[in-house]
Amino acid sequence: MSRAALYPGTFDPITNGHNDLIRRAARIFDRVVVGIAASPRKEPVFSLEQRVAMARTVVGDIGNVEVCGYTGMTVDFARERDLPVMIRGLRAVSDFEYEFQLATMSRQIAPDVETVFLTPAEQFTYISSTLVREVASFGGDISKFVHPDVCAALKAFYAET
Repeated sequence: MSRAALYPGTFDPITNGHNDLIRRAARIFDRVVVGIAASPRKEPVFSLEQRVAMARTVVGDIGNVEVCGYTGMTVDFARERDLPVMIRGLRAVSDFEYEFQLATMSRQIAPDVETVFLTPAEQFTYISSTLVREVASFGGDISKFVHPDVCAALKAFYAET
């Protein structure tokens, strides 16, 4: 029996914390799909295609990881791709309430899709895409929070705006 999981998110941009969770998941599951949500209501900085390309660059060396974009409900995407497990990251206690509510709602909609929580290594618990974007918008050094290609993309974006 193959163990497959979906790690969904907006990944705007993918951070070293995301990268850590993907690598942890890839050691646990036979196949991990990093599902990058279009999330048009969040008004991402990068297009879906750019976010997929950045994630592929960051995790391209992991053989059992696939990166793809999607629209619509995450549980529908998981079912379409035959992914019975959704991985969610918990950085701190403050993430728990929202993630618990989301997992419970997902279970009501798709009882065949389980949610599994993973925590990142301690050095990544404070990193979020939102904070990385904010630091980058002020010209701050984000090199220890994201892959060098992502760092360059953020610098280029904020240099143009």
